[in-house]
Amino acid sequence: MNMFDKLHRLRPSRLVLTLVCAVSAHAAWAVNSLPGGPAVNQLDVHPPVTKIAEQQQWLHYVMLGICSLIFIAVFGVMFYSIIKHRKSLGAKPANFHESVAVEIAWTAAPMIIVILMAMMATKTVVAQKDTSNPDLTIKVTGYQWKWGYDYLKGEGEGINFLSTLDVSQRVLSDQGKPVGDDYLLKVDNALVVPVNKKVRIITTANDVIHSWMIPAFGVKQDAIPGFVRDTWFRAEKEGTYYGQCVELCGKEHAYMPIQVKVLSQPDYTKWVDEQKKLLAAKADDPAKVWERDPLVARGEKVYTANCAVCHQASGKGGGAIKALDASPIVTDADHKKQIEVVLHGRGGMPSWKQLSDTEIAAVITYTKNSWSNKTGQTVQPSEVVAVRGAQ
Repeated sequence: MNMFDKLHRLRPSRLVLTLVCAVSAHAAWAVNSLPGGPAVNQLDVHPPVTKIAEQQQWLHYVMLGICSLIFIAVFGVMFYSIIKHRKSLGAKPANFHESVAVEIAWTAAPMIIVILMAMMATKTVVAQKDTSNPDLTIKVTGYQWKWGYDYLKGEGEGINFLSTLDVSQRVLSDQGKPVGDDYLLKVDNALVVPVNKKVRIITTANDVIHSWMIPAFGVKQDAIPGFVRDTWFRAEKEGTYYGQCVELCGKEHAYMPIQVKVLSQPDYTKWVDEQKKLLAAKADDPAKVWERDPLVARGEKVYTANCAVCHQASGKGGGAIKALDASPIVTDADHKKQIEVVLHGRGGMPSWKQLSDTEIAAVITYTKNSWSNKTGQTVQPSEVVAVRGAQ
């Protein structure tokens, strides 16, 4: 019995209730347009907030118009000829083999059109690559599956952090509950830049090819391992803007969003001051000898921010993700084995060498003393330093 037969046999009151529930369930999944991100039933490009994005939008309209005119002209002539010169009207075919005028016309006309289109596009392409005299330079590194940001020059120089899909978003995905207008677009640490400042973006990657794209900025730049490439933008409107890695980079490709916050100059300066204070507080001496409990507490934060997405808060993993709970490598007294896995990755697990020596020691100590792994072991930062330096 199919669904329609079942609905037909329901009493009217039960049928109405069923339909109401179905409509309500559909409404619960409904989303609204996200400012700075995708829009419902979007047909046009994203509303531009940079001059480059405006030029791209203008080119899009002009090229679409030219192509539409060519389409109308070609098919208009074709269908006119088919209808006007059909055999039923007694039309007689012309008897000629070639026409120099026609040959010149259909060669010269397309060439002129293409040259004009290329001239318009070249101006924008050249402007896209002009990364000279930036107010701020940021290196963007693609990792499987997160972004690393390093502020190299300008206000905020020295700030660096990782940007990963917000843990709550991954939980919703695992549960099959796409909730919120920013579903799978929210991150834990957004890139922050000032409004009306030229920001140079230098891209590279640690493992495979990624691609950093913010549609509202008109920016898309591949991040390739072993290569350094650059692009730029100047956001003219404050707000939060979203993008995505647009290069197929592995099984977690869908969980690698980009979030950029454009702040006013005073708010940006305040954010820079706060970040530098946080960095100063986190600056650890790798030679420091830690007690186990403070290291476990520090490691829990590192695990929640970076590891729980795949290995789960319970440490049980899932699918191809191996469990950390009762793992032979985790419970092994030879700390070097787990340090090497965290530093260099193994199988589907990426390298986490971008974490500090203290953070790696902390998260390993946490896993060795959590869930059923009551080993009582403590991994010191100096051990991580030794393994890192030996490679």
